[in-house]
Amino acid sequence: MKVLLYGGTFDPPHNGHMNNLRAALELVQPDRAIVMPAGIPPHKTASATPGALRLAMCACFTALSPAVEVSDWEIRQGGRSYTVHTLEMLRARFPDAALYLSVGSDMLLSFQRWCRWQDILQMATLVVESRRPGDDADLAAAARDLQAAGGRVLFAKAESYPCASSELRTGRIPRAQWPQYLPQQVLQVIETQGLYGAKDTLPESEESCHDL
Repeated sequence: MKVLLYGGTFDPPHNGHMNNLRAALELVQPDRAIVMPAGIPPHKTASATPGALRLAMCACFTALSPAVEVSDWEIRQGGRSYTVHTLEMLRARFPDAALYLSVGSDMLLSFQRWCRWQDILQMATLVVESRRPGDDADLAAAARDLQAAGGRVLFAKAESYPCASSELRTGRIPRAQWPQYLPQQVLQVIETQGLYGAKDTLPESEESCHDL
């Protein structure tokens, strides 16, 4: 049995996140893929968006595969979320499974600053999606370092996507363009809950043109 963990703040989840998970699913072919919105990521400030709403937006990922499920485990724990604790939970839940951890290229480059990173390498195979072109050499060097420390690193071919959640939250990407970057389910939660300064619904023509 193979279990893939895909975590993040997801504030909001966008098509780049979808591309990354899609690539990891194609590579690993897991029996279960668990999307895990973080409580408070150690490297970031707390999200202003309530966990329950980030969880609701993450329902978009279930369209990718019947293997995908969304978990509120980290949100329910309260406080800061550490990947090593989540993997320990999954190890206890699936004692005989091979665990895989999906990470972006930026996270691979800083991986040795993670809490108990050596323990993470012992528990899970890293599945890396590159978020920007031209970083192959840096990623290969980081992978070699982690493999020398006893880890296993796989590379998934994710389509590069020019979007960051912060650009959506702050309005750097104009709201009229959101249907180009966000799954329809995410747009619906944003509009109904008035997230990120949204007060009015998107024009009908813009909502209907987006097809996930």
